[in-house]
Amino acid sequence: MGALHPAAIGEILRQREQKELLRLVVVGSVDDGKSTLIGRLLYELHGLYQDQIDQVRRATKQGGAALDFSLFTDGLLAEREQAITIDVAYRYCASKRRKLIIADTPGHVQYTRNMATGASTADVAVILLDARLGTLPQTRRHAFIAALLGIRQLVVAVNKMDLVGFSQAAFEEIRDDFLSFAERLGFDGVQVLPLCASDGDNVAAPSARLAWHSGATLLELLDTVPVARHRTGGAFRFPVQGVLRPNLDYRAVTGQIVAGEIAVGDEVVALPSGLRTRVTSIDRLGGPLANARAPQAVALQLEHQLDVGRGELLAAPDSPPIVTRRFEADVVWLGEQPSDPRRGYLVKHGTRVVPARIERVCHRVDLETIEHQEAPALTLNDIGRLALAVGKPLVVDRYQGCRATGAFIVIDAQTNATVGAGMITEATASHDGARGGAVSAVERRARFGHGPVLVWNPAKAEALERALWDEGLATAIANTPEAARACVAAGLVCLFVPEDRGTVALRAQLAGEPVPMVETGIFEEIVAAARA
Repeated sequence: MGALHPAAIGEILRQREQKELLRLVVVGSVDDGKSTLIGRLLYELHGLYQDQIDQVRRATKQGGAALDFSLFTDGLLAEREQAITIDVAYRYCASKRRKLIIADTPGHVQYTRNMATGASTADVAVILLDARLGTLPQTRRHAFIAALLGIRQLVVAVNKMDLVGFSQAAFEEIRDDFLSFAERLGFDGVQVLPLCASDGDNVAAPSARLAWHSGATLLELLDTVPVARHRTGGAFRFPVQGVLRPNLDYRAVTGQIVAGEIAVGDEVVALPSGLRTRVTSIDRLGGPLANARAPQAVALQLEHQLDVGRGELLAAPDSPPIVTRRFEADVVWLGEQPSDPRRGYLVKHGTRVVPARIERVCHRVDLETIEHQEAPALTLNDIGRLALAVGKPLVVDRYQGCRATGAFIVIDAQTNATVGAGMITEATASHDGARGGAVSAVERRARFGHGPVLVWNPAKAEALERALWDEGLATAIANTPEAARACVAAGLVCLFVPEDRGTVALRAQLAGEPVPMVETGIFEEIVAAARA
């Protein structure tokens, strides 16, 4: 075969560039065949190099001409040894109409956080079911997470039809069972089809063994399924990542437009400060632009020299986001330890990280019935709604309105582990400037979850401080009456170890004030007094 003419190569690249982009996530329970299906798709769409095919053919255990298509995606040694997917793998290929970015996500419950990561940017989800097993709890969990993340189109592939003799009755039973569950999740469209990924039945071409199925093949569905573009539409949102000042004559804020568009001369509001200004220049590598839209990364020069830096956000003033310290969110709990209102957390929202606490668990979702249940906490892989309070204002949107400003992660402040992925559902606008006055005792108790306690001269104060801190009590050691009084006024549990052991000054200073005093230093008594 002769070499292609440069003009022909240019035409091929031009046609490829004009194809619509589809971000696709493949989900499902363990061993439903996700990696095999993606490998088959790559093979059918000529998304593999010949040396990759030769290598997999040599590595295929059964030998012969058959290929183990899962080996094209399970690249980690641990994945091949255990025959499961562990990490998220992204693959790239193109069909007749679309460019595909495919996320192969883990099915094991242990790696649910990885699945949520892969689905967070997807337009369409393909969920696999084993024809022998039907809808499993992990299948429901993945479908529910896909719905929470705003994926509007779901393609359900009933795989391994060869293991049930390509039975139409078996397929229809699974289809009806899944549809009765999925109709409560609010998808715009759910397409169900049978296939056999390992043999290619109904993947790229119709199969004689599935002649009773008159619907489209998987590739036909991927070429025609509607793609929602709400992720980058809507009002202008620009989280500031940094300030660019290469010389005294140039100053711009940098970041990525996550929603909407902006043009030179447009007015913007900087939040949370609320100051307004106009965009005088839109710059990027290669020269200035007259306008820009999501998801472009740009540098914006502003008319006024506002104090705007990382963690703040520029928005359209006629439809601004909400500045809040309190919000409710649907959360996938990823931590080994249950959620705890006494524990310190951090919320990472966009480019901003702030202290946070869980005010209450609004409900937990029963994945069998989709009903809301009362629960004292969320445990590993639970999905529920939390009410959270943060130490500094956040600039947010509801997740369904803007993914980028409606999503966040919860981090354990002690271990720095990511313990939750959240989607904001409701937020209450804060009016911090109008509140004024001193911080009240009620506000302190609401923030810490407990009241002040004075512990008089405890033994092993440092060990006791650590134990109380780990229990979720804001605790400090003081050596003078003045320091102890300040700690108590701040709402802390104060371990008073006086430098002058004979002093009675602190007792005199606190006489008549409603502050519990504990003289024994017993852990349980201190905790009980603080939470009384």
